[in-house]
Amino acid sequence: LTFFIGSALGGATGVLFAQQYGTIDPFIGYILGLKAFTAAVLGGIGNIRGAMFGGLAIGLLEMFASSNLGLLTGGSFGSEYKDVFAFLILILVLIFKPEGLFGKAVKEKV
Repeated sequence: LTFFIGSALGGATGVLFAQQYGTIDPFIGYILGLKAFTAAVLGGIGNIRGAMFGGLAIGLLEMFASSNLGLLTGGSFGSEYKDVFAFLILILVLIFKPEGLFGKAVKEKV
């Protein structure tokens, strides 16, 4: 049932996207999927509240970056570089706190 509902929603999304933009590409949701993964890693894999917080944090940071990046850099970087911030967050979280902000560290039994 879960796979049926997921497939049906994906198909409906493709139809609606094609009606709006007039084209379909296999990589339509690639960047959105990477950002969703980044949000889940930021909040903590397996923690729904953490993933929601991660999504909000990434969204706010990207909106701030897209509106103010040109002003802060004197016009060197424009709003097209807003996607870089999501992946910088992913790299920093994986380096310093790999379990995420709300995740719990799991210790292996020896």
